[in-house]
Amino acid sequence: MTARDNTGPVLLLFDIDGTLLLRASEAHASAVLRALTDVYGVEDPAAAGVRAAGRTDIEIARAILLRSGVSADRIDEHLDDFRDACCEEFARLCPESLADRVAPGMTDLLAELDRRDSVVLSLVTGNLEPIARLKLARAGIGHRFAAGQGAFGSDSEDRTELPAIARERAGFDGTAYARERTIVIGDTPRDIACARADGVRCVAVTTGPFAAGELSAADAVAESPDELRALLTP
Repeated sequence: MTARDNTGPVLLLFDIDGTLLLRASEAHASAVLRALTDVYGVEDPAAAGVRAAGRTDIEIARAILLRSGVSADRIDEHLDDFRDACCEEFARLCPESLADRVAPGMTDLLAELDRRDSVVLSLVTGNLEPIARLKLARAGIGHRFAAGQGAFGSDSEDRTELPAIARERAGFDGTAYARERTIVIGDTPRDIACARADGVRCVAVTTGPFAAGELSAADAVAESPDELRALLTP
């Protein structure tokens, strides 16, 4: 697989948790759970046992709330309150530095990619945007991803809609960025599914909880930063 395309730069849509950052979700998970308690009164949201990997924050919250007996109408009625509470709680809980949580080799790879005219760096993540931006800033890599670009869990509860949103924001004159010049980079089968839903390519990485065999539906799988660099090098 190659990122080469003679018609212009390739849009690289990076996932965050398990891809750019490793083991950086503790404060995030706590913020989600505390916001669910504060807004919806669920005493022990963790008891719902919802697996978060690859989901949007709102999808995770909805799954927990439904398992906890909260009605769909009540969930929707207070979603804005939940978003606000979650972001405020994360800002309070987030460590001052997440630099030690950047995936090994990723800082150098992002710096190299950012220097290339052949690629554009962007994001596709299930994180609410304020949470995503703060995580990356505290990790020291937020400046690699332009404001006003990417797609986040605050844009849609359905992760499969996010690549199209990111392409629209990266486009020109009302025309979305071309599918054939877009690649999603993520660490879960849900990242692959969202790429497939939008008809774009996907490079999976094994830095998260899934092994290469579980990510075989991707166009390519990288098991190290060097392999990822090679896949993204024209």
